[in-house]
Amino acid sequence: MMVTRLRQFGLLLFSMLICGVAFFQMFERTTGGFPHNYLWMLAFIGALFLTSWGLLLRFQPYANQAIMCCVMVLTGTGVMMIARIDQDLNTSVAFKQLLWLSIALVLANLLVIFMKDYRVLRRFSYVSMVIGLVLLLSPMLPVVGSEQYGARIWVKIPGLGSFQPSEFAKLFLAFFFASYLYDHRDQLAVGGKKVLGLQLPRIKDLGPIIVVWVVSMGVLVVQHDLGTSLMFFAMFVSMLYVATGRTSWIVIGFIAFAVGAFAAANIFSHVGARVDAWLHPFDSAQYNKEYGGSYQLVTGIFGLASGGLMGTGLGQGHPSLTPIANSDYIYAALGEELGLTGLMAILMLYLLIIAAGMITAMKIKDGFGKLLASGLVFTMAFQVFTVVGGITLVIPLTGLTLPYMAAGGSSLIANYMLAALLVVISNSANKPESDIDSDTFQYEAMQALRARKQSRASRSVASAQSDAQSQAVSQAVSQAATQDVPQVAVPAAMQQSQATEIISAETPVAGMLITPPAPPSNVFGASDMPSTPSPSGNTSEGSQA
Repeated sequence: MMVTRLRQFGLLLFSMLICGVAFFQMFERTTGGFPHNYLWMLAFIGALFLTSWGLLLRFQPYANQAIMCCVMVLTGTGVMMIARIDQDLNTSVAFKQLLWLSIALVLANLLVIFMKDYRVLRRFSYVSMVIGLVLLLSPMLPVVGSEQYGARIWVKIPGLGSFQPSEFAKLFLAFFFASYLYDHRDQLAVGGKKVLGLQLPRIKDLGPIIVVWVVSMGVLVVQHDLGTSLMFFAMFVSMLYVATGRTSWIVIGFIAFAVGAFAAANIFSHVGARVDAWLHPFDSAQYNKEYGGSYQLVTGIFGLASGGLMGTGLGQGHPSLTPIANSDYIYAALGEELGLTGLMAILMLYLLIIAAGMITAMKIKDGFGKLLASGLVFTMAFQVFTVVGGITLVIPLTGLTLPYMAAGGSSLIANYMLAALLVVISNSANKPESDIDSDTFQYEAMQALRARKQSRASRSVASAQSDAQSQAVSQAVSQAATQDVPQVAVPAAMQQSQATEIISAETPVAGMLITPPAPPSNVFGASDMPSTPSPSGNTSEGSQA
């Protein structure tokens, strides 16, 4: 155990060293020194990460701490690039991001301390559904909701700025989906007719996926947000597949969303503009379009191309030329200065987190935990895929942010809560099974209880039979002793064995101890009956004598 703790601590220090070297190199090349405000703030953040490590040892001793180390490297790299862009634009977004990071770490530590059992979330499944839907639809309120970049997905808070409530809605809806699918997985797993070798579900089981599809399309129609609607629908379909194991749900979900997205692209101009920019990014009409064109997309592609294999080096590129490079296009900014090698390392860190979450989902025995862990991990994986795929022209842009790296307090806090939940679930999955909780012990205990019950039953039957025989012998002996002419006598063998046993033991009758009388000396067998006495009182043999 001590070797494991030292290895975890060494991994944490190595992650902090990587982030520190990246900040030092970037500031030396851009400003010629390390700003004092960043120095003290980074020292405070490092102390919070060390505190998180200690709290995990105390409250979640079997958790997979590699998750938090990967999260720290991703966050440090993202804040470093945001600070790099601040140097060109003369802004202070990176320092605000560090403040949000400290809040996210404090909330994650509180979750690690107080959530000793994640299964408590199952009790509030429908409450989580209501909270998730309220957060998801809150940007449509007339006063607090605001529209930015063509999508109405923001909520303004006076004095704090704006935040994206869908980032928190994904957590609460994941709680509800995991609880609902765990309770109804047997009904949903039943197959219907087979079409083209694919086992389709029953018609009456299509209700949940239709409801979620309608909600996702509603978000797309009302908020003009393709990314959020796609993320929630994909999260539900993936958890449905984990719960039932049927590929037909994946096929049905893909077809349903493809139909909805195609209709939205033809009906709504915002979605259609993104599709046109994706299909024809280098067209002059799309590139020069004032709103909804491909200028941002093409600039990011040129930034990735200028980075090449090894990148231009930290502080030596021009990432600020791409619009919104510190948020939506931070992956392109990192690709310019870190190159393809740095981007592959970033994707590998995401892959390590996803693999740790999937291993946790496979190891844990609780069905609710399996669904929750897989749903949270798939949500993060899907978010990474949509962002990277949109920047690299694999799919249209969706407007989602890269987890842990993009600027934004709501995204950072929500994703840190997601990582803390994975850590709590991994603690339950990696906890060694005690002897009492093991399947072998429970099976042996059950066998011992069954053997004990059978032994008690056999003893009670034998005792009842013995009592019945004892009472029969006692009555026969009493009749032979009291009557002048004995009736049908008791067999000699039984009489000698059982009568002697009765004499030697006192028989309880009606709360009293009665000692049966001794058998008379003239007890005969059935073939040795005495002859009938003569009127004179002498036997026939005596008179003949």
